Amino acid sequence: MHRTGAKDISKFFIAGINYRKTDALIRGQFAVNPEQYKTILELAPDFAVHEFFLISTCNRTEIYGFADEADQLIRLLCTQTEGTVEQFRQLSYIKQGQEAINHLFTVGGGLDSQILGDYEIVGQIKQAAKLAKQHDRIDAFTERLVNCMLQSSKAIKNNTALSDGTVSVSFAAVQYIRKHIKGIKSKKILLLGTGKFGRNTCKNLVDYLGTKNITLINRTEEKATTLAEELGLHSAPLEELQQHITTADIILVATNATEPTILTSHLEGLNHKLIIDLSIPYNVEQSAKELANITLVNVDELSKLKDETLTKREAEVPKAKAIIAEHIAEFIDWYQMRKHVPVLKAVKTKLKEIHTSPLYITLQPHHTACNKTDEKIQRVINGMASKMKEQNQRGCYYIEAINEFIATGTD
Repeated sequence: MHRTGAKDISKFFIAGINYRKTDALIRGQFAVNPEQYKTILELAPDFAVHEFFLISTCNRTEIYGFADEADQLIRLLCTQTEGTVEQFRQLSYIKQGQEAINHLFTVGGGLDSQILGDYEIVGQIKQAAKLAKQHDRIDAFTERLVNCMLQSSKAIKNNTALSDGTVSVSFAAVQYIRKHIKGIKSKKILLLGTGKFGRNTCKNLVDYLGTKNITLINRTEEKATTLAEELGLHSAPLEELQQHITTADIILVATNATEPTILTSHLEGLNHKLIIDLSIPYNVEQSAKELANITLVNVDELSKLKDETLTKREAEVPKAKAIIAEHIAEFIDWYQMRKHVPVLKAVKTKLKEIHTSPLYITLQPHHTACNKTDEKIQRVINGMASKMKEQNQRGCYYIEAINEFIATGTD
């Protein structure tokens, strides 16, 4: 792991694809599941990528990190994706240095989400950074960067109305059902996948549709059973999937399998069904769209839904941008100060050496070795750091700090 001094911010990149230039089918080719992410974390040293994390959601796949060139990040990412390096280069955007930092804050603030104000991305970034840290792929720079971004996002959520209304894909699914299905309480709903995203979807179904006629199925059956008991719903083992597909009126799919979980053959000859595929890559076989009895909706179609709160949320964008600018400035201040850390450490070491030198002891008749000496040295260092921050003049304070230490004597 690269831990020497302050990072060169010009070597910090983000390379990614998102909904703006690619549809859900293409994004699915660059989706990264947790196991693939772990493999990428392990491979990073082979690509000279020093510190990084990546996010893979229904809207985007992005990799952030330090390298000599962004292409190192792209080649590392594409070791585990179905899509190729060449495809990614053609479709991706690359940002560097301060521009890459701005992009992360914009994404975390919900301003770059397919649904304006969608904050589900915050939890995904947090989890991505946490996993990278567990694999020793995050150092002080990125940890501080992500924390500042999280604080910025929280401030936007608390101080603007950007998150009012339809602000997540799972909630958009609820809105779609409410708009297109009559007599919801009499309809059987099947939710496939009870991971974090599926769990959020499930709670939205219960809270906003007012029905508990919902059956949960998950590859790990215990997760489905636990959530069903918590919310007063039904659960079933994966082995009964076909049976519950047959009887359901509405099916929501929130799994993250690399291959379709619901096949066209599961649906042939059945009654009419609304199927909402919330997965990237798609987890419902696309040829199912051709069946006359099936209405299949994906995340891109859901995200185009406009609700009455959109205009109000758009009006909040300037406030959100101002909050982001404030937090980025704080991060840059921290980054600038971190560049002074080697000098401050050197001065601190020198002051301790001076304190124990025979000449200093001779010149200080009341010299004692006590805890107050450490406090005094720290006060001198803190004063030096403040001056370096305010006046941005490195080195000039080295002699000044030593003079101050000697002049104030030993307390």
